[in-house]
Amino acid sequence: MSRAALLVLADGRFPAGGHAHSGGAEAAVKAGRITGADSLESFCRGRLHTAGLVSSALAASAVLGVDPRLLDEAADARTPSPALRTAARKLGRQLMRAARATWPSTELDALAREFPKGAHQPVVLGLAARAAGLEAVDAAYCAAYESVSGPASATVRLLSLDPFDATGALARLAPELDRVADQAVEAARRAVDAGPDSLPAASAPLLEIAAEAHAAWPVRLFAS
Repeated sequence: MSRAALLVLADGRFPAGGHAHSGGAEAAVKAGRITGADSLESFCRGRLHTAGLVSSALAASAVLGVDPRLLDEAADARTPSPALRTAARKLGRQLMRAARATWPSTELDALAREFPKGAHQPVVLGLAARAAGLEAVDAAYCAAYESVSGPASATVRLLSLDPFDATGALARLAPELDRVADQAVEAARRAVDAGPDSLPAASAPLLEIAAEAHAAWPVRLFAS
């Protein structure tokens, strides 16, 4: 295993398409729920413990060898919003392209054939981490960090927020990110025997509702 591969996979410059998505931050900014660093931190905390936990557990499960097709079904079931399902699959398709070029893998090839329009991004992330020789905890950390770093980066653009303040908000969430990654790996290990139905299903209804409204906007800076 090369732990350095995690740096490549988690790098914001890895061409996985995440820069085009705000993780719900654009809708939250317009609604006045994110106005500065403090409210950004609160938004990211909520996202981390809901969507972040679910994504981390899915990604870790893929690394541990849980059937990615079943994981994709589980991701669908945990994503009520059609707009968010579409966004997750678009991100999964882009990540698949980047991962197959970086870490060629028969498992990635098989998933790409099974889901030509894209599998859910956390499932692809887990298989990419597996192809890179990483461990379940690495995939969990990557997914958890993505769940908060995307909104933070987007808010810098949306509000002209000081990047130092946005980064400080992420740093203050680090202990909670550790806990979410640990919870995700523990859940993934259970899922190896119990199946994907045992994975976390933490919900964030306001994110789902806002995503549907955001998808109907005539002008958007971000895709989701």
